[in-house]
Amino acid sequence: MTPTERPAGIVVVLAFAGITASLMQTLVVPLLGDLPRLLDTSASNATWVVTATLLAGSVATTVIGRLGDLYGKRRMLLVCSVPLVAGSVVCALAGSLVTMIVGRALQGIGMGIVPLGISALRDLLPPERLGSAIALISSSLGIGGALGLPLAAVVAENSSWRALFWGAAVLSAVVALLVWLLVPPTSPGAVGKFDFVGAGILGVGLICLLLAVSKGADWGWTSGTTLGLGAAAVVVLPAWGCWELRTRYPLVDMRVTARPQVLVTNIASIALGLSMYAQALILPQLLQLPGSTGHGLDQSMLEMGLWMAPAGIVMMLLSPVGARLSDARGPKVTLVVGSLVLALGYGSSVVLLGSPWTVMLVSAVCAMGVGLAYGAMPALIMAGVPETDTAAANSFNTLMRSIGTSVSAAMVGVVLSQMTVERGGVLVPSEGAFRTGMLIGCGLALVAAAVAAAIPVRSARRTSDHGVAAAERSAASVS
Repeated sequence: MTPTERPAGIVVVLAFAGITASLMQTLVVPLLGDLPRLLDTSASNATWVVTATLLAGSVATTVIGRLGDLYGKRRMLLVCSVPLVAGSVVCALAGSLVTMIVGRALQGIGMGIVPLGISALRDLLPPERLGSAIALISSSLGIGGALGLPLAAVVAENSSWRALFWGAAVLSAVVALLVWLLVPPTSPGAVGKFDFVGAGILGVGLICLLLAVSKGADWGWTSGTTLGLGAAAVVVLPAWGCWELRTRYPLVDMRVTARPQVLVTNIASIALGLSMYAQALILPQLLQLPGSTGHGLDQSMLEMGLWMAPAGIVMMLLSPVGARLSDARGPKVTLVVGSLVLALGYGSSVVLLGSPWTVMLVSAVCAMGVGLAYGAMPALIMAGVPETDTAAANSFNTLMRSIGTSVSAAMVGVVLSQMTVERGGVLVPSEGAFRTGMLIGCGLALVAAAVAAAIPVRSARRTSDHGVAAAERSAASVS
């Protein structure tokens, strides 16, 4: 089979793979309140079930991207499906916190499927199909996260919690089978050896950074552990950058990453990650807060998931619109527009947080912005790097977004924990806390739009569809 014989089937399989991988992020949300009882542990320790997935996914994403460039993206897609299946089975059988953490970490490793799938499109699709396919698969992160919440809530309320993970194992196995049957082999794009030293240094730096950010609220922001990890990250990550500049076969080519188009796009990705995750944390809490607080909307976990589900559907439906906009005006314009739409969604919350249906409207508008922006970023990255670095560059961009969302979670957590009111002897986030968090998200979305507007595109020609191919050839010729 030639790469262009069944492009629609390839896109569907890779999109399904991305949605399945992203489902793992929200899979445990309905269980968080019950995990201390189910696993005989404390509420604080139970949060490691979420943190483990974040850490493993962030560290593995860049490593898997480089391996995809070295050994072929289809091969690494199949490799990524193994920890997804294994992690799901381990979680389904878990009887202790440690076992659950191991399984969740394995699931996190499988998150590398999304940037790998985006990068494989460059090898497998004709240029005229590339723009819309990139937009769909890139938005699969948000689609899976939004749709996973109500699905997980339904299963958790009507069946054993272990059924969630058995279902995830089956989905992951189906992904592997479909990739094996329908995705053609891809040739390695890069030469050289894998940078084990660079991978180790990056892993240590990211773990220090993300632990300090994600657990700082539990440990105390001024505690010795938090400050020590933060200081270690400040030392280790620059050291990693120096190593990457000096080694012959780097994990991430820092000279390519420093190209203005790639560098500024990655900065915009961090700002967008900071912005987009605020509403994902705030709106579900607001929906579930008891009505007796005066501003809570008194929805169950299942009802909350159903109110939030349209956001994922909107993101899916909007992806071809973003592709057409990128085709007409370039992905830089799409990224700016997406960031501004996200800011509009946040801004509308000033008057639209009083009922479940208005909250659904706010989340849908925010999803429109995220969908447009997420579809544009990989196109900008791939237009600025040579073909040999496609997977590594996309994975690094995904990492930048993950860092943004991790910092956003900590930042919003501080706002909600500091601005509280007492209701029935319990401290809960105040209405002002929710509104402040949403306004912070609005401001960060505007920052992302401003940074995106400053991206120096490589060519005045269109950088999507046919234009992406032209920009890619130009990038390869100057590298």
